Amino acid sequence: MEQVYDVIIIGSGPAGLSAAIYAQRAKLSTIIIEANYISGGQVVNTYEVDNYPGLPGISGMDLSTTLREHAEKMGSEFVRDEVLELKLEGGVKTVATKNAQYKAKSILLATGAKHRHLGVPGEQKLSGSGVSYCATCDGAFFKNKTVVVVGGGDVAVEDAIFLARICKKVYLVHRREELRAAKILQDNLFAQENVELVWNSVVTEIQGDFQVKSVTLQNVVTKEDKKLEVDGCFIAVGIIPNSELVQGQLDLDAGGYVEAGEDGVTSVPGVFAAGDVRTKQLRQIITAASDGANCITSVQDYLLEA
Repeated sequence: MEQVYDVIIIGSGPAGLSAAIYAQRAKLSTIIIEANYISGGQVVNTYEVDNYPGLPGISGMDLSTTLREHAEKMGSEFVRDEVLELKLEGGVKTVATKNAQYKAKSILLATGAKHRHLGVPGEQKLSGSGVSYCATCDGAFFKNKTVVVVGGGDVAVEDAIFLARICKKVYLVHRREELRAAKILQDNLFAQENVELVWNSVVTEIQGDFQVKSVTLQNVVTKEDKKLEVDGCFIAVGIIPNSELVQGQLDLDAGGYVEAGEDGVTSVPGVFAAGDVRTKQLRQIITAASDGANCITSVQDYLLEA
């Protein structure tokens, strides 16, 4: 007889791992399906996590490893596979992957988000050849070189600070005349002597044959163009939720995020959303972990009422 789990968790970032821990504590039959070889989601690519309570300065990889080990210690079962299709209606949900088919009374979406692209000429061609979306992953390749960071939020500023420790020169290009990043990050950035801010500007093209050689900028106020000679271009202009699997099945907001509150409850009974994929004010590791715990409480309530 085919097993029907109490809950299937899709994704193994902080939200999914937190949910896994709480599901084991609640004695729910559970599997966690993860697409990547390493658990942790976007946290894996974070050089230093300085805002997770009690663990100042821990690396993203170390935090991810600790969360995974905790889940494993609790007895969590992990399956590495790619989810192809979800059938969410009815009392028993179906998760179809490349290699198998699973059934559960409830589904917890913890699929996270991916990097937003600029969509300019040269970006796709030079991706991995000087164009990067992860400074902590690729920064070491640009030691003593000149790079540009695109964006004005926390991630962009964190990337610029990180790269300033490695690179000879860092340009930070932002389309407005003030940053959106946290004040403490801005203060740190402005203290870096080898960082130059380029305000009111956007990247319109990335040049290079086999490796990034330069970027073209346009001033959004004057419409003037100028070229920067750089060895690398780090893009940090936001994220896009990984909600493709549930389009047409769950209510999504204009940005594609799954509409769900603090309890994780979505528009379909028995389906819950946690972490960066759901609508929320703040997308941080701690809020993702909190989501995972909240969702399992909601799963328990749902199973009792079903």
